Parts: sequence; structure tokens; C-alpha cells
Amino acid sequence: MSINRRRALQLGGAAALIGLTGGPARAEDTDQEAVGGQILRQWYKVVLRLVRHTATYSPPVASRAFAYLGVAAYQAVASGSTSLVSLAGQLNGLKALPPRDPAKRYSDAVITHCVMASAVKSFFGNTGPTGQRVMAAAEKKLKGDATMGLPADVVEASLAYGEVLKAAIIDWSMDDGGAVIENMGFPMAYDVPKEPGRWAPTSAIRQQQFPLLPTWGENRTFAMPSGATCGLPPPPAYSEDPASGFYGEAKEVYDVTRSLTPEQTAIARFWSDDPMLSPTPPGHWMFIANSILEDEKAGLDKTAEVMMRLGVAMADAFIGCWNAKYQYDLVRPVTYIKKVIDPKWEPLLITPPFPEYPSGHSTQSAAAAAVLTFIFGESYAFTDRTHERDGLGVRSFASFTAAADEAGMSRMYGGIHFRAAIEQGLAQGRCIAQHTIALRTRSST
Repeated sequence: MSINRRRALQLGGAAALIGLTGGPARAEDTDQEAVGGQILRQWYKVVLRLVRHTATYSPPVASRAFAYLGVAAYQAVASGSTSLVSLAGQLNGLKALPPRDPAKRYSDAVITHCVMASAVKSFFGNTGPTGQRVMAAAEKKLKGDATMGLPADVVEASLAYGEVLKAAIIDWSMDDGGAVIENMGFPMAYDVPKEPGRWAPTSAIRQQQFPLLPTWGENRTFAMPSGATCGLPPPPAYSEDPASGFYGEAKEVYDVTRSLTPEQTAIARFWSDDPMLSPTPPGHWMFIANSILEDEKAGLDKTAEVMMRLGVAMADAFIGCWNAKYQYDLVRPVTYIKKVIDPKWEPLLITPPFPEYPSGHSTQSAAAAAVLTFIFGESYAFTDRTHERDGLGVRSFASFTAAADEAGMSRMYGGIHFRAAIEQGLAQGRCIAQHTIALRTRSST
């Protein structure tokens, strides 16, 4: 499928983009828990589309937005719940949030809608005209769904509280180190080391002569103590000796990519998740979770909790991964193979403009899989339809771990990563996820 065709499907009209048909607006549906769950999932569909065509939304930036949106939606529900526990004091820097007025009546569904509508506009304020129309259409449609049949005083109180809660979440987000993205995340000045084995630009694009988001690993984390918490051992020592372990890893990438099977090629393209042409790697996992919750007709409580845990885990995964990437600053396969093995070699996929070790796909996929396994179980089989509309088909998995392992290996098939980056990235993601899994969300636990 051509890029233009893919973009047309991705952008589409506002109604098609947010799935205005089949929503929760049914006169006979008065179950606010069910309605709220549907509304929240609709908002995530909107966000996944917005990520595709908002220029600054590289994978780390997208993961940050998913985390804050997840926390905002979760707190919207937890603020009036007797079973959900606030994340204040559990997440780094998150202090006590404004409480509801006990003298007023509220709707969880309306508060959640308001928080999402307002926060999405904050995080995607720089999106293009199509995105702006999508946000406006979604807000109008989903507000109607959330408020249908409710007394005016409940609607008024809920909308007002949603705005107050959103403001507190946005205020918390502003000093985490990732609030301002300039030049699409590429530094205006950067000292690129020249030593053998260090990262070197892999693109002729002028903007990409410096690496993406070199200080992202220093950002404030969400659930884990810092970006260095789940540190990694160093990669194999750089060497151009054919007898060395480093050469062996490069030769493996070279050999694999020269004899790719149709299945391996399909796997590489399915998990590529390029910015501006997909919901990005973290968005891929958000799509998976959102689809499962929709299939299960999950209520608002569960939808909010799942999407919060997943967003937080992947945001921390990108901070941890980027911390290690710029600690080791390792050369990419395309640079090494062209220099040492075969100057005419080309990888299947375009190499991203930042250091190699560890693999971001591996780290964030393992973190996502560990969280989803914690929630849904070890052997939860599912079909991934993230790219069905993009013409890349669907893939089915026996477990979340199996999907994460495939996502990691897809980067070798694409010629993007060495094996150590994949294996250590998976290990790092599993470590990072444990901090999210440890969050206390239920009063009975």
C-alpha cells in the first residue's frame, strides 16, 4: 500500500477517525460504568490517530502522553471510588490532588470525558488542522454520550471538577523534563563522538545529524525511582576482529537480513511502527490493550486502570531505555556492517536516528507485556489488529510475552539491532514493569 494511501486512511474524516458509529449513545443505556468505559476507549482511539500526524510525537514523546492521560483518567474515577486508590504519593512528584466536593453529585463518566477532552487538547495542541477537527468532533460527540439523561447539576459539577483535575495533572507534568519538544526532539547542537564503536548519523537528513532526545533518559520517571534504576550490563566490546563477539553479532544481522523469509519480512514491517505512519511502538501496545478491553466490554474502572498501568510502564521503559542508550552510545548495524563487512549492504528498515543499545522496541514491549500479563494472565491469547487498516494484516499470539519476543526479534529482521540489544532490552523492560505492577490501585490489596 502506498504511503499516500496509508496517510489517507489514517487522516480520513473526523467522523471516521473517532468511530462515531457504534458508540455508547443509546437512550436505554443508563449504566454509567459501561458508558464510561466505552467513552474512555473512544478517547484512546482518538489519541492513537492523533499520534500518527502530530509532528513531535516520536515514540518517547508518545509514551509520555499515554502515561499522563492514563493517570488523569484513572484519577478521574479514583476520586469518587471506594475501591480504587489514588496514585498521589505513589508516582514520583504527584502530590495530593483536588478532592470532589462532598456536597455535590458527580458522574464518573462525565468527569473522565472532561479530563480526557481537556488533557488531549493540552498534549496535542500542536497537531494539524485535521487533528484539531478530530478533537472538536470527539469532544462534542462523547460529551453528548456521557451526559445523556443526567441532571444538569450533575453535569455541571462533573465538568467543573474534570477541569480542575486536568489542570492539576498538567501542572504535575510540566517539570518532568519532557514538556517542551523543540526541533522535533533533535538538539540544535551536540558533540557527536568520533571514536570507533560510537553512534554515528545514519541518515543524510540534516536534522538527523544529531541524535533524537539525548537527555530523555534524565527525565523524571513515573513509578520507578530513576531512569538508571534498571541499568544494563555493557554490550559486547567493540571490535572489528572477525573472531570477536561484536563482529559475530554484526555478522548474524548481516546473514539473517540477506536471507529473510516472507514471514520474517512481514514481522519486521508489522512491528516497525514508524512515526507519522503508525501510532508508534507504544501506541501499538495501547491499541492492543484498548481492543482487548473493548472485546471484553470492560467497565470504566478496569479500562482506566489497565490503560494507566500500561501507559506508566511504557513511559518509564522509554526513559530507562534512553538512559542506557546514551550511556553506551553504541554504533548501529548499518554503520558497522557497511564499514567492516559489506559496503553495499542495506537493511530492510530505515535505521532510527539514535544509539543502538538497548532496543527500544524490546524494552517497551517487554514492559507492556509484563503489565498485561499481570492483569490478564500468562496465557491470554489475542489477535493484534493494529495495522489491519494499513494493509499489513493481523497477527495472533498465544501470550503477551510471545508478542513482545516477536517485536524484539523484528528489529534484527529489519537490520536495526544486534542480538544483545534485543535480549537485554527485553530484560530491562521486565525489570521496569515491576515498578508499575507494584502500584497499589485497589483498597483491598
